[in-house]
Formats: sequence, C-alpha cells, structure tokens
Amino acid sequence: MAPSGDLMGAAEDLADQFLRVTKRYLPHLAHLCLISTFLEDGIRMWFQWNEQRDYINMSWGCGIILATLFVLINMSGQLVGCILVLARKFVPYACFGLFGIIFMQTVAYSILWDLKFLMRNLALGGGLLLLLAESRSEGKSMFAGVPTVDDISPRQYMQLGGRLLLVLMFMTLLHFELSAFTIFQDIFGMALIILVAIGFKTKLAALTLVIWLFVINLVQNAFWNIPTYRPLHDFLKYDFFQTMSVIGGLLLVVALGPGGVSMDEHKKKW
Repeated sequence: MAPSGDLMGAAEDLADQFLRVTKRYLPHLAHLCLISTFLEDGIRMWFQWNEQRDYINMSWGCGIILATLFVLINMSGQLVGCILVLARKFVPYACFGLFGIIFMQTVAYSILWDLKFLMRNLALGGGLLLLLAESRSEGKSMFAGVPTVDDISPRQYMQLGGRLLLVLMFMTLLHFELSAFTIFQDIFGMALIILVAIGFKTKLAALTLVIWLFVINLVQNAFWNIPTYRPLHDFLKYDFFQTMSVIGGLLLVVALGPGGVSMDEHKKKW
C-alpha cells in the first residue's frame, strides 16, 4: 500500500495537471457558475413579476408602487450585474451592485432570521469577494494608498475573506446523524472545509469540494424531476443555482490560489 504522503503527492500532481489543461477556460467557467443564481433569479422575476410584487406588498405593506420599484431594482440589478461580469466590464461595480442585491433580499425576504439561508447568502457574498479580488489588478488599485502588513495587499485579504465565507455553505450540508455514511461524509467535508479556510493544500481541497458539492447538488436539488406547479420545484431550483454560485467561487479559489494570507503561501517562506 502506498504511503499517505505518496497518495497526497499523486493527487496534487493530478490537480496541477488538470489546472494546466483548463487554465484558459477555468476562470470563465467560474464566472458563469458564480453569477448563475443571480441570472436565474433575475429571469424568474421577469416571469413572476406579479407574484414577487404582491409578496413584497403583502409582507411589508409598502404599497404597489414601492413593491414594483423593489422588484424592478432587484431584477435589473441582477441582470445588468451578470452581463457586466460575463463581459468583464466594470466588474468591481457589478460586484458591489450584486452585494447590494444580496443585502436587499436578506432583509426583504426575512432571510436574516433563517440561519441556513443566511449562511448560504454569506457564502454567495464570499464568491463575489473572490471575484472582486480577481478583478483588482495590482497596477491599478481601487485601494491605492491603503497600508499593507508584511507586503500583504488588500486583494489577499479579500481572498481570505472569500475563502472563509465560502465554507459557510458546507456548514449547512452537515447532518450530524448517527449513520456510518453520514458520519464519514461530515468528517470528510469538515476536513476539506478546514483546509480551504486555513489555505493548506488549497487548490486540491477546493477542487475536491467542487466535485463533492456538484454531486450533492445533482442528487439533492434535482428540481427538473419535480412538476413546475409544485412549490418544491422553485425551492429546489433556488437551492441548485445558489449552490452552483458557490461552486463558481470555489473554482476561483482553484484558479487564483489561496492568496498571501494562507499556510500554502507561508510554507514558501519556511
């Protein structure tokens, strides 16, 4: 039997080979996955305009005009933000706009009081933070003049914050049930979460999480098997695309690396 070090080395070599083959396409795939939940939600608001407007009006008693304005801002903000990200134009402004959409939805749909959905929204924000870090070139900084510590730039702090927020998605997937498979799944997932959070073996851990989360998403959120008239269809569809956005964030971790605030980076100095 091969020693665990040899197995880890072989896995890292396989991951590096994958990255060499896909490095031209991986960022584009990451962007598409990352904005997928905003794109789907914006399109859904177009087709469910009246339902969304009436829900906001009934929930907040704000009147038809303000409810309509909310839906319009929500829909247009998401669709315009997605177009800008995919076109790679004004990406920082698109990110800030999408951050605003997340905040609006968290308040308007009372997500603030639902821990599971709040953690998923924060994880989605982590993906946007990584996208913001990617868009920020070292030469033309939107944080010019901000002091750094030990040559660590604000971009690297963004990568750290993005990594830490992304792992919140996986906290919502832990079951804590007393079955052998569930215990293995929780321990395996928690180990990968910790590796990504501290930035150790980051690309391999993030790539493994991408595969694991993609499989879970296909199995647990198969909205295409549910008739469209059932409320469960929309619920699973929402979960599916939100999970795809977190996968996009993890793919950015794979493409960009963990950044300067990580054990992988500090190992280079040892």
